[in-house]
Amino acid sequence: MNLFTGVASDAFFGGPVPASVHGLLRQAAVAGPAQRGALLWTAQAIAPQALVLYFALAKHHAQRREFELAERAAARGLLEAGRAAGLDGEGRVIGGPAPDFNADGPARFWLFMQKALAFIALRAGDLDTARERLELIERIAPHARLGDEVVSALLRATPDE
Repeated sequence: MNLFTGVASDAFFGGPVPASVHGLLRQAAVAGPAQRGALLWTAQAIAPQALVLYFALAKHHAQRREFELAERAAARGLLEAGRAAGLDGEGRVIGGPAPDFNADGPARFWLFMQKALAFIALRAGDLDTARERLELIERIAPHARLGDEVVSALLRATPDE
């Protein structure tokens, strides 16, 4: 059973997962919340290039309202995906050809981590950061269809304090 999709599959969002962490992911899928975090962080330490681990960690911690840990995981995922896609922190190409943000791979995952960071900022009450992240996504890949419109709608519905 895939921890992230609920489907019997070894396909993971963000690309392949090294065999060295498959067992940890299977354990995390059936573990309680306290153990799940430890298993996922252990897997991340073993395979920092496995992008799906950052998604899982950010989601796990955000669901538990552990926003600092969720942000840390998503920010690390953003850096790792950026490295793999040849992007800097603003989505500019560092070298090589421009990435396709609509195709599965590190560039799309980079955008998805931007969305995750926007959602985490929104949940944590940092509306300005949430807006900045969403504006960056819109500027770089306005048609990427990441689900960022949901975060945008939530942001619009949140009163400024």
